[in-house]
Amino acid sequence: MQTVHQDITDEIKTLCRDFESAFAKGDAAGIAALYTQDGMLLPSGSDIVQGQEAISQYWQGAINAGMKECHLETVEVELLEDTAIELGRYVLLGDGGRTLDQGKNMVVWKKISGDWRIQKDIWNSNSGN
Repeated sequence: MQTVHQDITDEIKTLCRDFESAFAKGDAAGIAALYTQDGMLLPSGSDIVQGQEAISQYWQGAINAGMKECHLETVEVELLEDTAIELGRYVLLGDGGRTLDQGKNMVVWKKISGDWRIQKDIWNSNSGN
């Protein structure tokens, strides 16, 4: 029998695959749909990006800049009632599978109407970018 911890970890990993799939298709709106209505990106070197429309525009800009794929690895998930905190790693790839960036990330997930959505998303490059 799986534990609640394993269930939430598996669910978050599945949502990360959805994120990767939307990214690979260049579907910024699909990526943004994984966030809460008032979700936030906290990118390095930039101000807070808030709300699904702004998040969609941010990811569309990344896709337009040449990011072709995003690979996400869930390292651990901590469950706190209707909030889950994910610690992970990421790799961003460009044309020909060339690594553009890699680093670590922390995502705060919120359960809204039975579905997990990203509320806050922050990442830090290992290359210092």
